[in-house]
Amino acid sequence: MPKSRFTTRQLATAGIIAAVYAGLTLLLPIPQYGGVQLRVAEAMTLLPFLFPEAIPGLAVGCFLANLLGSPYVLDWIFGTLATLLAAIWTSKMKNRWLAALPPVVCNAVIVGAEIAYFATLDGAAFWPAYALNAFTVGLGEAIACFLLGTLLLRAMDKVPGLPRRAA
Repeated sequence: MPKSRFTTRQLATAGIIAAVYAGLTLLLPIPQYGGVQLRVAEAMTLLPFLFPEAIPGLAVGCFLANLLGSPYVLDWIFGTLATLLAAIWTSKMKNRWLAALPPVVCNAVIVGAEIAYFATLDGAAFWPAYALNAFTVGLGEAIACFLLGTLLLRAMDKVPGLPRRAA
């Protein structure tokens, strides 16, 4: 029998992360979709800094949240892609204080473009709409990641038995 890349514990952790991400996104009564959004679950995109099984968990959780919360197929694909790329990039960061940067950049660039496309249907106003949406998505993402995400990492440091990484 071939050896699995993830242990049962890691797969269970990924599943829990997916469920929490989707639940937070779908159930919190704050803007989670559109140009001005604060997706609290995006704070979890810093978890790959601590452990790699968070990467598939975040991707699946984001896909489920977008599938159930957004009517746009492009959002299912590109919104999930933004979170997946951010999680992978975050896992490669060496500095915990910079771990919040990849989700902010990925979401501002990718989700900002996606929202601008829907708003203008690739017309002449795309670039001004992109600039505005990249800024507003990036701002919400910065709040979720730099504020809430760094607090989450700090709280995770206090949980016994979790992997530790040098600051």
